[in-house]
Amino acid sequence: MPTIAVLGTLDSKGPEHAFVAEQIRAQGFATLLIDVGSLDAPAVTPDVTRSTVLAALPGDHSAVLARRDRGECVGLMARAAAAFVAPLATAGKIHGIISLGGGGGTAIATAAMRALPIGFPKLMVSTLASGNTAPYVGTSDLVMMPALVDVSGLNRVSRVVFEHAAGAICGMVAAAGRRRNAPPAADKPLVVASMFGNTTACVTEAKRLVEAAGYEVLVFHATGTGGRAMEALIASGLVAGVLDITTTEWADELAGGILSAGPERLDAAAKAKIPAIVTPGCLDMVNFGERASVPAKFAGRTFYQHNPQVTLMRTTPAECAELGRILAEKINRYTAPVTVLFPRRAISVISAPGKPFHDPAADAALLAALRSHLRPDIPFRDLDLEINDPAFARACAESLLAHLAAVARR
Repeated sequence: MPTIAVLGTLDSKGPEHAFVAEQIRAQGFATLLIDVGSLDAPAVTPDVTRSTVLAALPGDHSAVLARRDRGECVGLMARAAAAFVAPLATAGKIHGIISLGGGGGTAIATAAMRALPIGFPKLMVSTLASGNTAPYVGTSDLVMMPALVDVSGLNRVSRVVFEHAAGAICGMVAAAGRRRNAPPAADKPLVVASMFGNTTACVTEAKRLVEAAGYEVLVFHATGTGGRAMEALIASGLVAGVLDITTTEWADELAGGILSAGPERLDAAAKAKIPAIVTPGCLDMVNFGERASVPAKFAGRTFYQHNPQVTLMRTTPAECAELGRILAEKINRYTAPVTVLFPRRAISVISAPGKPFHDPAADAALLAALRSHLRPDIPFRDLDLEINDPAFARACAESLLAHLAAVARR
């Protein structure tokens, strides 16, 4: 019988979690009621106590609990919950997880859920579900469901919400069970690719060629969230190779745009030791919102209005030199086969001759820095092509396929 973890702060929301557990058991599933409260005694008896959860973290945490600082306790229990539930899922002792919460409970439970693999059923009923959920969801596939009313007692509204949530997690676990028990699929090796509107033609053609060679290609939109999601999937061990054609998120990270994927972008492939190709796709642009949202310090820069909601800013030669250095240092850590390809005529649609972002000095600075800082043994292909030329896409695909074949031969 599949077991669903019902995790929550049972000191403040014990009866509500007990109600959800009862609803789950009524549908034929077992439950594991886990207490991650920290301030007062649990209002219901858990199957797993908070001290057991805390034991998943090394060290003595009694001083933190004794201070009874809510923020400090929430942070501690979030780390402990993540450390506790991940091994349960790996061992097959739980098959899904659900929680109910306000701000603190949501922070604790979603930290635990983000520690679980893609495809593992996870559902968070939260008072924060209709706002900015990015800090809670991250790059995971957890589902957030609006609580509508505060998670504070059982009433005519909360009962309906909690019943539906119990039904939802049971359905997710049942679907996951059917997937596990299905005959093994002949899955193709997985390749991931980064894409932007300005590199769509290149990625589309490279994807076609790689898929024709027997791979499945997943494309991620390089909008910050997309880059982080791609990095997370690479880190999961499911990916065979990387078509990192659009590294534009690093321009936002450097210059303060709104689509940064963080300073870890390009790290996962190095750690996973898988073949990759890397190009400077769209490093000519930094992303902002509508024109009025661009910080005043950038007055006088070159801008292009991509649409009413997106304003692009051209990177300068100095910024491009720094971007070249950053990319080279990231790529230098790769130990699996990797090739860097540089489209000399244009690194995006709008950096081609005659287009708004055409800036030979900036492109030359990017090229020089990338080449000079790159490890000498890493292949560097400087091609007299635009990034969306089919010939450049073919060079990207063929380079990656050659690396994948070399790894397979080993």
